[in-house]
Amino acid sequence: MKDVAVTIYRRSEDLPTMEYKSFFHGKSLFALYEQTPRHVPYMAVATDADGKVLCNMLAVVRHRFSVFPPYIYRHCRIHGEGDYHHNDKRTEEAGYPKGELFGLVLSRLTKELQGKVLYFEFSHISTKMFGYKQFRTAGYFPVHWMSIHNSLHSKAPEERLGRKTKRYIEDGYKKGVETKEVEGDEEFAAFSELMHRHNILKPKRYIPGDIFFRGLKDSGSGKLFITKYKGMTIGCCACVYSDGNAYLWYAAFRRKSFIRLHPDTMTIWHAIRHAYDNGYGHIFFMDVGLPFSKNPFREFILRFGGKPASTFRWFRISVRWLNAMACWMYR
Repeated sequence: MKDVAVTIYRRSEDLPTMEYKSFFHGKSLFALYEQTPRHVPYMAVATDADGKVLCNMLAVVRHRFSVFPPYIYRHCRIHGEGDYHHNDKRTEEAGYPKGELFGLVLSRLTKELQGKVLYFEFSHISTKMFGYKQFRTAGYFPVHWMSIHNSLHSKAPEERLGRKTKRYIEDGYKKGVETKEVEGDEEFAAFSELMHRHNILKPKRYIPGDIFFRGLKDSGSGKLFITKYKGMTIGCCACVYSDGNAYLWYAAFRRKSFIRLHPDTMTIWHAIRHAYDNGYGHIFFMDVGLPFSKNPFREFILRFGGKPASTFRWFRISVRWLNAMACWMYR
């Protein structure tokens, strides 16, 4: 592609002036990752010969370790394919098609980080087949994943609920279960304790530290919710709002201790209702897992009337022979 330069930025103050469309590729999240321990952000920015920004993509390297189960490694995570600062038709005519821009940025980021991380993970690509050629060329392999979102623009969310789920919600409110936005240090401490305790033995689910959640709460693009019963915290979740949509990013519940109160249902329902009341078009559930025939969490989320869709997550392992084997297995 002619006259396109890709630059990697490590500090938010060095980023060029540009419009940020998506929270997941924006300056505010970049700055938040800078402050969060064990997170190192990288912003790849593609510019033309005149210095005009064509696209940008935010990647974060996470330093992960645990005593039980024992592991220590670093991996790179990217949500979506980045922001593109153009009208697609005009850009095509100017010689900057979106797919080729994506390939340039992907190649540059991979080259920059391949010796620093164990593996790369791309998730939440806008369409299933976007970037297929570019991912394959860069040595990535696809893993089938599931995606679920609820449409909020055509029907009220109550109209999509099943009879049993609706009864759980009505009974929960009658018993005094309340879900509200986190306020004050005491509620934030309860949110943090439950979030980390719930996920401590789930190696795939990575929960950042308190600095991240405080920053998310104060960013103007995120909200923390807490579900309480008689002063006890029984559920919580963190949501992000971007491009006119809501995204449920992290969640935790005390389902076994308060099984009759259905804290998971009450918490998720409040996040959906809040998004609807504030005019968001959809709410996306960020991680419903692999498309196994039996997936309890996926089946639970679908009770709220969401739409399931098969998609890809793209991975690349920095150990060459392992990556070659994975590419052959997922060919």
